[in-house]
Amino acid sequence: MGKLDGRCLCGSIRYTVDSEEPIMTAICHCRDCQRQTASAYSIIAGVAVEDLHVTGETKVFDTIGSDRGQPAHRHFCPNCGSPIMSILADADEVAWIKAGTLDDGSWLVPELEAWTDSAQPWARTPERDDRGYFPRGLDTE
Repeated sequence: MGKLDGRCLCGSIRYTVDSEEPIMTAICHCRDCQRQTASAYSIIAGVAVEDLHVTGETKVFDTIGSDRGQPAHRHFCPNCGSPIMSILADADEVAWIKAGTLDDGSWLVPELEAWTDSAQPWARTPERDDRGYFPRGLDTE
């Protein structure tokens, strides 16, 4: 079992990642992630799409963020509904794995928080010196 391997709730979707380390780990506070996770935010680990191997057929639901204007392809299990990953159309070389699906997510420490302008006031995490904070997406312009 690799550090970045995981599955959906029912086990019909499994994935493995060739790399042992994610490209980046993050907390996303955007409204679409809040709705998809039915929670205050989504904790994600970015991996190279070419290193990701999925068994089972995911369903995909596209959302279009108001800033990017490009779809986020949100993959989920058609049986249990677990969100598995998102792939952004304008940055499709990275898959953002939903950390809750990792077989072992105990090692994951988010490096940054994005869309903090959309963060629920009761779920804001305290700002830390070692973590980047972005009021909108990762584009700081």
